[in-house]
Amino acid sequence: MSNFSYEVFRAVVEQGTFIQAANKLNVTPSAVSHSVSQLEAALGFPLFIRNRTGVELTPDGAQILPTVQSILNLEDQLTQIADNINGLNTGRVRLGAFSSVSTNWLAPIILDFKRRYPDVDVSVMQGSFNDIVAQVRTGAIDIGFSLLPADSTLVVTPLIKDPIYCLTPTTFTPANGHDMTGADMDGHTFILQRGDYDRDTKAALDRYHVDTNSLNYSIDDQSILSMVESGLGWGILPRLALTKLTGSVNVYPLAEPFARTLCLVMNPTTQKSPSVAHMLTVIKDFLRREYGDACLFDAK
Repeated sequence: MSNFSYEVFRAVVEQGTFIQAANKLNVTPSAVSHSVSQLEAALGFPLFIRNRTGVELTPDGAQILPTVQSILNLEDQLTQIADNINGLNTGRVRLGAFSSVSTNWLAPIILDFKRRYPDVDVSVMQGSFNDIVAQVRTGAIDIGFSLLPADSTLVVTPLIKDPIYCLTPTTFTPANGHDMTGADMDGHTFILQRGDYDRDTKAALDRYHVDTNSLNYSIDDQSILSMVESGLGWGILPRLALTKLTGSVNVYPLAEPFARTLCLVMNPTTQKSPSVAHMLTVIKDFLRREYGDACLFDAK
């Protein structure tokens, strides 16, 4: 049902080369090249810059990508609606998640979804908050897990509050014996992740007036915990990120509580497809089982 030239355009963007796009679509590279040339001729401008390692979008190509993605998503939506009318449950759902959601939530969510809708394909992209929001905005991802505040042009559903904790070596105990104050944190080095991933943990440190010169960086949550265990610094991590980490450290709440708010982001167009609606129901069912009244979304 989809326009083949648009399918080819999307595949080349996703795969980065004509050959890999051809393999994904089960056609020849020459068919991909011919289709791209036809689309470029019809539009009146080049879509890709060719180089020795593959291709990359031209500025004009990047500008039309969200529209092409929307057209393909609408055609997918039409197919799914027709299948539902005919008593079938088919389609696809593309999820985007950051690491702690991928580790702790996605397996039971996807297993439950596949039990209910075995013929619906599910794919997952893991990335930073900014990556996920950008992919949802273009329609390349149907449902993304992110943090508030989120892009107001998207459909945003708050999920839960995720408290943030301080990690210390086992040799340390706060002065009051149970939570961390600014005085406890003063003079210590803290280990964070770089980029947008740590924005809420960094905000917690800012509230406690931890100087930026006291920050070091690591690549992931488990590495942070291992460095804290080795006495190389202290960590600040949300509860969800700590759920499946292993290591011998002390975990203390902050005297002035701080939390991040997890949310779902969806494109207004792709949100309407039946498979996305089914996945949204499964996600909410899982979170109600796990968090009960702590869930921030409605009871529907």
